[in-house]
Amino acid sequence: MSNITIDVNSKTAPELNKEIKEKVKAYDTITLKNVLGQRYIGSGISKKVKIIIDGVPGNDLGAYMDGPDIEVLSNVQDAIGNTMNKGRIIVHGSCGDTAGYAMRGGEIFIKENVGYRVGIHMKEYLDMKPVIVAGGCAGDFLGEYMAGGIIIIMGLNAVKNDEITGKYCGTGMHGGAIYVNGTVAQNKLGKEIRAVKTDKNDIALLSSYVKQYKQYFKYTKNIDISKFSKYMPVNKNPYNSMYTKY
Repeated sequence: MSNITIDVNSKTAPELNKEIKEKVKAYDTITLKNVLGQRYIGSGISKKVKIIIDGVPGNDLGAYMDGPDIEVLSNVQDAIGNTMNKGRIIVHGSCGDTAGYAMRGGEIFIKENVGYRVGIHMKEYLDMKPVIVAGGCAGDFLGEYMAGGIIIIMGLNAVKNDEITGKYCGTGMHGGAIYVNGTVAQNKLGKEIRAVKTDKNDIALLSSYVKQYKQYFKYTKNIDISKFSKYMPVNKNPYNSMYTKY
């Protein structure tokens, strides 16, 4: 396997991304050192390549990504995985707002907390089912207008159960599923979703992603799958009355 290390230093985002897209033609693993807020890293890349980021990348990490594995050794800013199709993003820290915006496939694993509007407009098609897993807590509007995919919020650092998600969870949601390690208070739920009973398929799915989470972040404590609750939309077409019928 061919590897290269790039010292980002003071490179601008356009300079860095141009260099990355040249290097992926010849290398299988690219390590970026001293990253400090450069945006769009990994965006639009379709090759199966590993990108390791030492530092804090800027907004839209992995936007429109279609295959790479990106591993960030610290925190990330907003809109990671924006409209990504395929691949994986692993974050060894916390994440800003709108992670997985309009995400269409692939996986995002975040060790700690995520901000507001995570998974907004997520969708799925045929065998493409995007997944977001966060080990910490989530801000307001989790899964807003979500049309497909899976969000798993573990709340491993929550002091109280009601801290795991913010307000307006699932507002406008009309597809997919949200799993929470605990329960979400009724006054925090959007009117479009409700709690549903988990079954053996849910247990198998949660077990798989929890296992991956523990491997990626070397988490050794027990995570009790039986304590997770599942939330799904009440109506798959809640906005039908808003459109003109011909």
